[in-house]
Amino acid sequence: MTVKTGIEILKNKTPADLKNKKIGLLANPASIDKNFIHSKEIVSNIFGSNLKALFSPQHGFFAEKQDNMKLSDDCIDPDLKTPVYSLYGKTLKPGPEMLEDIDALLIDIQDVGTRVYTFIYTISFCLEAAKEHNIKVVILDRPNPVSGEQIEGNILEDQYSSFVGRYPIPMRHGLTCGEFASFINNEFNINADLEIIKMEDYKRQMYFEDTGLPWVLPSPNLPTIQSAYVYPGQVIFEGTNVSEARGTAKPFEFFGAPYIEPKKLKDFLLKRYDLNGVYLREVTFQPTSNKWMEKPCQGFQIHIIDKKAYKPYFLSLCILQGIAVLFEKDFKLSLPPYEFEYKKKPLDLILGSRNLREKIIENNDLYKLEKEYKEGTKKYEERIKPYLLY
Repeated sequence: MTVKTGIEILKNKTPADLKNKKIGLLANPASIDKNFIHSKEIVSNIFGSNLKALFSPQHGFFAEKQDNMKLSDDCIDPDLKTPVYSLYGKTLKPGPEMLEDIDALLIDIQDVGTRVYTFIYTISFCLEAAKEHNIKVVILDRPNPVSGEQIEGNILEDQYSSFVGRYPIPMRHGLTCGEFASFINNEFNINADLEIIKMEDYKRQMYFEDTGLPWVLPSPNLPTIQSAYVYPGQVIFEGTNVSEARGTAKPFEFFGAPYIEPKKLKDFLLKRYDLNGVYLREVTFQPTSNKWMEKPCQGFQIHIIDKKAYKPYFLSLCILQGIAVLFEKDFKLSLPPYEFEYKKKPLDLILGSRNLREKIIENNDLYKLEKEYKEGTKKYEERIKPYLLY
């Protein structure tokens, strides 16, 4: 049975209070129905000339921007001749001129269940702007592709709040976009007029492969569902000089650097930690862009054997520690800027904690660190319970 997403529900039963309203739509190429029909076409068919504006998150409405901090300009949609406003360009938050012709903003975005993925913060800015301008927000809900039951990682510390982490949530947050929007709207006093169009036949324990839905890459470097499964851990290497394999056919599934000795690294990991649910296969790759461009990198591909046993964040912390300890002379942290933050280290923003980063690199026992941050995760799990829709 195929899960019916919010856009499918809207198509078959449009809420009465949206009829005759002027509509905006936040979407990107992954905003499709089960037959690959894009949401802009569906919304245009429903609302006709009342679809007044389109909005795009990071990477652009057509997901054409490859890297972080590659800003998108406003444009005109070639099919509908409707303005497309970039929310990853001159502003991150919709301005009054973008919203002046809109009564309700529909949001149909495929998140990847990871704290640092910026789409959820674009949603948060939309909620804030909607409250300020008395506009209704309607979330057309979609699955959390990495499962709503698996929650993992330390809670972001307030001083490391940024566009890759605006709220104190764990790395793998376990929420759908609708649940996340409800959570922050109430818990952080945004208080926008918010409605969630829930999915049908969706269960929390589902991974994306269980939904029956087609996968369309939500951003250029998550081309496959496998890349999305490893992303909650492998994204941390954006804050280092280790390649997360941008510029290859396997972004985030591969990782490496010219200075890494794979056998040495794997021995370190196997002696200290259980590599549950995965097999690390030695690879050499040569990125065509980004870090170590045109230089051979030694490292691994992460092959997922058991999704439920695999803890992407914990595994990547183990890998980070091994690289930092074994190859101390060559391993480096990336320098700012990173996602509009110009002072703090990118890795601290990604991890949501300088203290955690220091303890990892100082070779502390990660099982002990995991046990410590799980206390915060348990409190988070209690806090989100009132907002779970499935």
